[in-house]
Amino acid sequence: MEIFFKVVLVIFSLGLIAVVLLQRGKSAGLSGAISGGAEHLFGKQKARGLDLFLQRLTVVLAAGFFILALVVAYFVNR
Repeated sequence: MEIFFKVVLVIFSLGLIAVVLLQRGKSAGLSGAISGGAEHLFGKQKARGLDLFLQRLTVVLAAGFFILALVVAYFVNR
């Protein structure tokens, strides 16, 4: 049972790392400064949906990671 939870914890941690790396930064570097005016003028509807999905997925994976870490710690110290 302990091994199963450890494997699931590793999967959640890799998923969390991947989702965080996929998210766009707030400043987006120089390209964000250049295209920021165009996004403000024309909007960025397509990117907004993906950003919202990635934010929600990050919250779900982070909560799952936290809970699984507590469960694994409980089984290890038992």
